[in-house]
Amino acid sequence: MNKLGPIKVGGQNPVRIMGIINVSPESFYKKSVKNGNQISNQVLRMEQDGVDFVDIGGMSTAPYLSTLISEKEETRRVLAAIKQVQKVSNLPISVDTCRSSVAKESLEHGADIINDISGLKYDKDMGSVVEKYRPSLVLCAYGKSSLRNAILQTKYLLKQSLDIAKNSHISKNNIVLDPAIGFFRKTGKNPFFTKIQTDWFKRDLTILQNLSSLKLGLPTLISVSNKSFIGKILDKDPPDRIYGSIAAETIAVINGANVIRTHNVKETKDAISVAQKLSKQIRKGL
Repeated sequence: MNKLGPIKVGGQNPVRIMGIINVSPESFYKKSVKNGNQISNQVLRMEQDGVDFVDIGGMSTAPYLSTLISEKEETRRVLAAIKQVQKVSNLPISVDTCRSSVAKESLEHGADIINDISGLKYDKDMGSVVEKYRPSLVLCAYGKSSLRNAILQTKYLLKQSLDIAKNSHISKNNIVLDPAIGFFRKTGKNPFFTKIQTDWFKRDLTILQNLSSLKLGLPTLISVSNKSFIGKILDKDPPDRIYGSIAAETIAVINGANVIRTHNVKETKDAISVAQKLSKQIRKGL
């Protein structure tokens, strides 16, 4: 039985929703950035709309942006957001960070989940932090492997992260995998991406079309909300990608996603509830 924090995920459980709490002013999606009481209000709204956990991000890691900030500033932002969430809700809290010092402070202040876009590889001390605090983990595909086959490369990178988690004595029952849509690029302006020689757009589409082959026996989290491949398909900026995001999330669920990380909780909840019901009927041959 797999869990993220106290929430059961995968198997016969409903598809879960992770709501994004963005406290990074340099984010690619400016409309999503919140601070102070805006965070509390957003959490209350998400909870009413059916979210299962919230994911706090204090630093943008979009490969095409120069968004590196100090660990001190990232920690300040994240802890302030954790406080705002805890003022109004008991929802499980995930923190989107690949820095061990930020993870440590977050876990000491009540976070349940570490969502590491580097799959525990960016910061050499992350393994010891998760070993000490034993949080649930979202492990993203990340690394220097240059396999041209997108599926094989992603599986290889995820297996590397699972080995690190195993060495840190984290049970597989507390791990969810993320194939890192949007983080595979030929070039980038920060260190938070995996370098590839092939086309990033085709890579992301291939991954979403073949999710079931990437599970490695674990639940899968998909984060596509407002991302670049949707903009490329629709020729639209982030504020105008909501319908494209919901369509991609729906396809992800039909293809086997167990957790959807999104900016649009209410809309996503309705869409994936229908998608999950229909996908079950399809599998039963009805």
